[in-house]
Amino acid sequence: MSCGDPNEVGCSEVLDRVYWYLDGEMSEADCETIRQHLEECGPCLREVGLEEAVKKLVHKHCGCDPAPSELRDKVLVRIREAQADLEVAD
Repeated sequence: MSCGDPNEVGCSEVLDRVYWYLDGEMSEADCETIRQHLEECGPCLREVGLEEAVKKLVHKHCGCDPAPSELRDKVLVRIREAQADLEVAD
């Protein structure tokens, strides 16, 4: 996705980091950079809004059931593998 306007941080980077942003797992400086991009980029703002709504919906309906630690570990491994694959592709 691209809004077509030059930004300090590209749309793909913003969307790759959207869950860290929504979960408050970024430094304040990184959050500010993402916020600035979202203020300037309507398509990304809509996408982040959708992701936030999905996250809230999942939390509302699934937040009370903790995931087994083995499942959590497997998911984290898969996420790291996917991130490594993306970094290699870039």
